[in-house]
Amino acid sequence: MAQNETILAGVLELFRHEPQKQFRVDQIEKMVRRNRLGNFTELIKALSFLEREKKIITDGKGRYQLAQENEIVEGSFRANDKGFGFVRLDDEEADDIFIQKDYTDYAVNDDRVKVKITAGGNPWNGKGPEGQIIEILERGTESLVGEFHPMTDEQVKRSHFIGYVLSTNKKLHNYRVYVSENGLIPQMGDMVKVSIKDYPDKENPESMTGAIVEIIGNKNDPGVDIMSIVAAHDVRTEWPEEAMKQANAIPDHVTDEERKGRIDITDQSAVTIDGDDSKDFDDAVVLWKLPNGNYHLGVHIADVSHYVTENTPLNEEAFARGNSTYLVDRVIPMLPFRLSNGICSLNEGVDRLVLSCDMEITPEGKRVNYKIYPSVMRSHGRMTYNKVNQTLAGKMDGLEEKYVILRPMLEEMADLHNILYKQRHRRGAIDFEEPEAKIIVDDQGKPTDIVLHERGTAEKMIESFMLMANETVAEDYYKKHVPFLYRVHETPDAERIKSFFEFCSAFGLNVKADPNHVKPLDLQKVVTKTEGTPEEAVVQMMMLRSLKQAHYSEEALGHFGLAAKFYTHFTSPIRRYSDLMVHRMIHAYADQGMGEETQKHFASYLPDVAEQTSTQERCSIDTEREVNDLKMTEYMADQVGEHFDAVVSSVTSFGMFIQLPNTVEGLIHISNLTDDFYSFDEKTLTLTGRGTHKQFKIGMPIKVTLINANVEQHQLDFEIYDPNAPKRPHNDRGMNNKRRGNRGFRNNHGYRGGKNGANKRRDGRRFKR
Repeated sequence: MAQNETILAGVLELFRHEPQKQFRVDQIEKMVRRNRLGNFTELIKALSFLEREKKIITDGKGRYQLAQENEIVEGSFRANDKGFGFVRLDDEEADDIFIQKDYTDYAVNDDRVKVKITAGGNPWNGKGPEGQIIEILERGTESLVGEFHPMTDEQVKRSHFIGYVLSTNKKLHNYRVYVSENGLIPQMGDMVKVSIKDYPDKENPESMTGAIVEIIGNKNDPGVDIMSIVAAHDVRTEWPEEAMKQANAIPDHVTDEERKGRIDITDQSAVTIDGDDSKDFDDAVVLWKLPNGNYHLGVHIADVSHYVTENTPLNEEAFARGNSTYLVDRVIPMLPFRLSNGICSLNEGVDRLVLSCDMEITPEGKRVNYKIYPSVMRSHGRMTYNKVNQTLAGKMDGLEEKYVILRPMLEEMADLHNILYKQRHRRGAIDFEEPEAKIIVDDQGKPTDIVLHERGTAEKMIESFMLMANETVAEDYYKKHVPFLYRVHETPDAERIKSFFEFCSAFGLNVKADPNHVKPLDLQKVVTKTEGTPEEAVVQMMMLRSLKQAHYSEEALGHFGLAAKFYTHFTSPIRRYSDLMVHRMIHAYADQGMGEETQKHFASYLPDVAEQTSTQERCSIDTEREVNDLKMTEYMADQVGEHFDAVVSSVTSFGMFIQLPNTVEGLIHISNLTDDFYSFDEKTLTLTGRGTHKQFKIGMPIKVTLINANVEQHQLDFEIYDPNAPKRPHNDRGMNNKRRGNRGFRNNHGYRGGKNGANKRRDGRRFKR
């Protein structure tokens, strides 16, 4: 730290620890002299700077005091299992506020709270602001899932509670939730869902009360672990009777009446190309060359909106679910299987209703013509990514006849994909290729393997065609000036991009771009510069952190990551309500016209659809990730004590997360770095040993040993593998935080708050297109 920053940090720290005290200059000078921070001239400069920065205030007579004292703000409480927590403000750029254990006002994780700031942040030593919760505005946890523990008959008679539930959520695990006789009556060891009635207070700081509303099953039964996570995230699994009644009344074939007003394209060689185990097919593609040398690309999408109409039980349930949720051993669908795998699925050899988007594309990748219309199609082949990739590689042995017959079309599709990819790349689309891991489980739900899957040409080809159709539909309806639903990815905040550019400069990357007017191409150039270098992983991760999250909106705000001015989701109506809504509007505008009444109708509820679909998407992503974390931890549990090659995936003040080649991640806690005292540098995201000067940074390859696997908490702990170090017993591994104290936590109260806080692999996730 530079000398002027040292004195700034020291002086501000003095004010922060006594926020209500007024200091005279001579008192501050004594502290500066005692700690050898600087001389009197440097002190006066520091005080002037802090006053200009509004970190301190003065009475004009030589007395100074901390600014921000008693400022009241609102935010969401993020609890830590050690009792303290952070409040995240609505302003994404604001630092999280640290709340000591005694000042939480018994708030529970996710509660919306009012906070009084008692000490402002100190940017010169990395400390965030501190505060005290003064009011709980809204409860964030209305129910939880956990294991039921029964009470004795005597205890039941005395307390009128039949037992208590311990949550599987780490942030809620310290609370006993006592359950009354008014709800369902489970057995010992059952996983249950509890509706919360009473929350922690002064008399009962570590307990709550509630009633059991769902018995999921015994914790040892197959599948109960996954369904407990599903229940905890409130993912709907039961179908209302009226919705099922409606679904069952839908014919399982296309009727003559339904063909009226639709173009018959059953003679076109349209095919579906999906994964080996896919069962619901909502998109088909066809391609041929036109006499003028251009490509005709047809993208045909299942017409779900024909069957799921407004103001019906099926529509209400689909809206509530928002999308399908894909787990390791099951799918929780947005629509009943009769629709998703039956009449709406573009199964091979049967007629299906679709919405078609035909596009004429030049050999340079420019779309010069298009048409969007309802039609009837017939799939000429249920194809898989693996076999299409085989076909494109010329490995035809053992492939069905349809691959041989349609090989010329598939090869032309690959050519068009390359053209479209280059065209997207030229305009600045940012493309990250991350390995995808598939967890293999047996019939008991036990993970047996984790298989990496690299996307081939077939996967990328279908993605290119879907992107083109989505852009085409979005642009068409934007130019018609009618209400519509868009998939948006907004331009990132200038401050975050500025920080990212500064981070890049530390790696010798000179980025010539204006953070206030950043373009996708500017960031794509950074990705290109780092491809294949040791810095690639860290630069990509930091870039992702600086981007916003994609979501749905009734406004056409553009898609920054794709460098697309107009974008929507049109191609997956079986599994996404957003796409179903887009189809519904396309039909309505075609059938009813674009008059004021129709526009007013959709404008009235599009914001609700945008909010619900965005919220449910995040819910499904969180559920899918938690299930994956559970199964990955379970898979690794038998390998405690074994050594692995790994890469540092994230560096924090409390240690570093590492990733194995199979994408499994875990933590090397700072207390398990026993060879030195390590300091965290937030600017470069590195841990550096004070004595050895050994440095750990993102992207660095290391060897590690698995020392602990906590399946219940989905947590893996590692240490650096040193073949020369003496072995210690397993029961001593991963348990030395307490013994060594909070070394390395001194600046940040244990876990880093603030906008740059680590969030395990959430920080490294690819933006959702």
